[in-house]
Amino acid sequence: MIERETARLRSAIEALARGEGDPRGTEGEVLDEVVEALDTGRLRVASLQSDGSWTTYAWIKTAILLYFRRREAAWIGDPHGPTPAFYDKLPVKRNYDVLGVRVVPPGIARYGSFLGRGVVLMPGYVNIGAYVGAGTMIDTWATVGSCAQIGSDVHLSGGVGIGGVLEPPQAQPVIVEDGAFIGSRCVVVEGVHVEREAVLGAGVVLTASTPIVDVRASVPVITKGRVPSRAVVIPGIFPKRFPAGEFGTPCALIIGERTATTDRKTSLERVLRDYEVAR
Repeated sequence: MIERETARLRSAIEALARGEGDPRGTEGEVLDEVVEALDTGRLRVASLQSDGSWTTYAWIKTAILLYFRRREAAWIGDPHGPTPAFYDKLPVKRNYDVLGVRVVPPGIARYGSFLGRGVVLMPGYVNIGAYVGAGTMIDTWATVGSCAQIGSDVHLSGGVGIGGVLEPPQAQPVIVEDGAFIGSRCVVVEGVHVEREAVLGAGVVLTASTPIVDVRASVPVITKGRVPSRAVVIPGIFPKRFPAGEFGTPCALIIGERTATTDRKTSLERVLRDYEVAR
């Protein structure tokens, strides 16, 4: 979207947020424009900058919140028909054929989310404001929360939970960059950033406060909130002292690095085998 058009939308949304106009009235038509732009991928809640950092656009998240105030709940589909019907404020996406996306019943993506060409959505769920890049697989019962940013050629395995965030508007969403592999039943929430081609083994849970412990050298290095590019990560236990004694608390262990190769799938299979990482 061109800069001038973006500035117009932002100004109008910020005015609505200040109480200058009614989201349910004609002033709220700008909300329809923003959500339509999210649905087609012309706008994103967050974007990658040239220096490798990500910028989150609070005004777009504000627009989503105001959009819920603009809408009234209604039946989507026939409540007495043979196929599932929903009672919600938002419709579901319908233009999968135009997008080049394959959706397996009962996979659902809400209007206002974007799915790139070649995405496969198994019986999972994608919420409003989320962006899913081209060629990504959203496997069975995986969920992509509101405003999460998922790159291209990512694999979200069965049962993965990618957290969503709308409030506060300035909070960074979960970001999973291109080529990452997220193993079965992983949970990634609270604005955690998974960098390019990282591999999370099955069952890894990452929150903003989860210790991420790099154990590849003689001394562990502990960070939080970010998994480095091409890192191989498995669940671990971190000792922590409480008044009642020392107990193990969840952490994530960086145990290796994904090998560089032009064939990502070959590299991924090798690294899973070499490090005995559960898928």
